[in-house]
Amino acid sequence: MVTNSSARRTLFRHRDFRLLWMGDTVSVFGMQIVGFAMPLVAIQVLGAGEFQMGVLTALEMLAYLLIGLPAGAWVDRWRKKHVIVLGDLARATLLLTIPLAFVGGWLGMWQLYVVAFLTGCITVFFDVANQSYLPELVESEAISEGNSKLEASRSAALVSGPAVAGSLVRLIGSPLVIAVTAACMALSSLLVSRIRHQEQVSDVAARRPLATEIRKGLALVLDHPLLRRIVMCTGTLNFAGGGVNALFMLYALTVLGLSEVTVGMVFALAGAGGLVGALTAERFGRLVGEGRSIPLGALICAVASFGVPLAHVLPALPTLIVGWTAMAWGVVVYNIGQVSFRQRLCPKPLLGRMNASIRFLVLGPVPIGAFVGGVLGHQLGMLPTFVIFCALNLLAAVPVLFSPLISMRDLPRELDAYRTENGSRG
Repeated sequence: MVTNSSARRTLFRHRDFRLLWMGDTVSVFGMQIVGFAMPLVAIQVLGAGEFQMGVLTALEMLAYLLIGLPAGAWVDRWRKKHVIVLGDLARATLLLTIPLAFVGGWLGMWQLYVVAFLTGCITVFFDVANQSYLPELVESEAISEGNSKLEASRSAALVSGPAVAGSLVRLIGSPLVIAVTAACMALSSLLVSRIRHQEQVSDVAARRPLATEIRKGLALVLDHPLLRRIVMCTGTLNFAGGGVNALFMLYALTVLGLSEVTVGMVFALAGAGGLVGALTAERFGRLVGEGRSIPLGALICAVASFGVPLAHVLPALPTLIVGWTAMAWGVVVYNIGQVSFRQRLCPKPLLGRMNASIRFLVLGPVPIGAFVGGVLGHQLGMLPTFVIFCALNLLAAVPVLFSPLISMRDLPRELDAYRTENGSRG
């Protein structure tokens, strides 16, 4: 563990954190590649349209609605390191079936649906464990710095992943590119498996029924006035994001006429915006206030999202670059602020349940948004659909903009601090 006085200067020398950091970076890099290549397989190889793209994107995230809540209670009973290691290996195995099926000549849309759904189920457990693992490795005072480092490397993966994927698609085709993701998952699993820290798992005798533990996780989130507003904002942003992301690749290739390499460049530059956000989030929080950085990040993200429909009437490439880059900066600043806040706030034994409850509430809307986006795109066209979802992004920022967060320089660091001192607000 890192001591309070030396957390900032020694995290780089914290062996277990470095292994988690490297493993997380490689895993995110691989997910960026498959996230870029999978829609291309559907569009270019299998001829998918708006509705099919909506279904595919919905299935990728459907598990958060189906098993998102019990996943947190289960993860709290298991060793998080084992969940991360086995999750990466299982996802690698599933994804390898796509290039194998393509080479064998039996790849179909239904296989993409199945792989997307099963990979999404594993990712639910993986993400809950991954997000709950950092507080196991570092002291509370180092959590914000650890999240900033993780977000910086994830943003670097966001820069390099799409650029590499776009080039590889041109060289070997989108189905074979997915094999690169499988290799990344295997390497990530190896790195995390070398972490030496021994976790404390909950006492079997002290465990309560699963339904009771799920209710406790939900109550922890929904009863806290600030967490409740953050969940409302994030869930609405993600609903809209699900609809936009389901159609964006099809829109960029068929409506805007961009190539795979150009789309990869747009995503890479957006990743650069996220990297800048990760590197400047702490400074931005000190400048405007820790609490205020959350609503401001959400507002910037919402306004910048209009770059997607505006690319149809303005020069497409520069409009997309500016919009996606600014949106990525806002998202990362928002995420670092709200994730660090809730990790500090929550007792360690409840981290899995809290994170699972929040992910259920904020990621559960993604498959619904993706499916709605596919239906609206098919019925109304992609451009009106994008305008609807971008307007929804603006509404999403309202719960945090018109809240005590906008006037807070410092956020509470104990679970009951805000409720005790400000019980009438929220």
